[in-house]
Amino acid sequence: MNITRLTPDPTGLVDWPTLSNDRKSVVTVGVFDGMHRGHQAVIGRVVELAKQYDAFSVVVLFDPRPGLVHGYAAAHDGAEPGDDVRDVQALTGVDERLRMMRDLGVDQVLVVRYTLAFAAKSYRFFLGQMVGKLGMRTLVLGQDAAMGKDRAGDVKAIATLSAATGVFELDVVDDRGPGHVRIPADAKPQMPSEWGEPADPFAAMTKAELRAWSKKHQARLHRTWSSTNVRYLLGQGRIVDANEILGHRHAIEGTVVHGEERGRTIGFPTANLDEATVTGYLPVDGVYAGWLVDMGPADSADGNDDALTDRVASDDKARIADGSPWRWPAAISIGTKPTFSEKTGLHERVVEAYAITGDWLELYGHRVRVEFTGFLRPQVKFDSADALVAELGRNVEETKRLTA
Repeated sequence: MNITRLTPDPTGLVDWPTLSNDRKSVVTVGVFDGMHRGHQAVIGRVVELAKQYDAFSVVVLFDPRPGLVHGYAAAHDGAEPGDDVRDVQALTGVDERLRMMRDLGVDQVLVVRYTLAFAAKSYRFFLGQMVGKLGMRTLVLGQDAAMGKDRAGDVKAIATLSAATGVFELDVVDDRGPGHVRIPADAKPQMPSEWGEPADPFAAMTKAELRAWSKKHQARLHRTWSSTNVRYLLGQGRIVDANEILGHRHAIEGTVVHGEERGRTIGFPTANLDEATVTGYLPVDGVYAGWLVDMGPADSADGNDDALTDRVASDDKARIADGSPWRWPAAISIGTKPTFSEKTGLHERVVEAYAITGDWLELYGHRVRVEFTGFLRPQVKFDSADALVAELGRNVEETKRLTA
């Protein structure tokens, strides 16, 4: 898979590459945050049609997320976020999305830096560029896709343009999944109060009760297969339901740093992730069962390495694969430190993973991947160190069961 990064000029124009003078392309466009089952259906269709037509399969991937860019601009007098602004709402980093696209068989990924000037271009102009520069013969989209200035290029408008011009075909994929769900307009992460994987709170509601709940919380309809729904579920500790929509385990990545090392003193040494390096959406505070994967030494800080290439290297697949020698079952804790941070003035969230292995792991300075399998319990304060150790022992045994 070939990966190309493209940055629009100040007017929003992109210097698109010429992929071939005689070979056409099947193209899809979007953010694909989370790479859930709906995204996989769209990209799978691109690959399928490209093989059928002997064309290139092409994904135009926007980074950062449009939601981050427009939200940041609204809060900062029209300014755009710099590279130092973390997107804490993104389900996955770009490297994770690229890995999955590679595994799906995509030929070309064009990673376009999303800017306000680029967003101001009309969908007609954008699609004209796709046809003229990339040789697009077919555009594949999900059912509620929209693009261009003011998102005017929805599926209906693009279908009309396709029929009127005859220069490209539109192929629409049903990427909704099993219908829709209602999510509160003011939904916020809420840590479960009980031990064990949370149940769907709406499963036992009657239609009348669900209507009353929706009205009270101003709930909005969202596709079941959507990044918004996955984010909501992770914010409620519902890992199993989120993973079902994703079609894979939700994961984050970060660099291991020295922590307070209290875990060592009680027999549970943990890999502590530097929050500033974490990519991927952090589920709500709590203790989870999952996996810890050693991705190798973090990229050097000499400014010359290309993270986009390094983190989609060929050996990543071997490291991430189930059964690889670089992965271990892990009990994972997410929570806030009570100590005051002089750097931010805030209580920072900490991610700690205890790898269940008989070997000593030296992971400081390594990039690691943390995958979530299930919710174990909320964060609670224990009366003594002995009580904490006993509970951690139970968490380890439950993790072994869930990851067997």
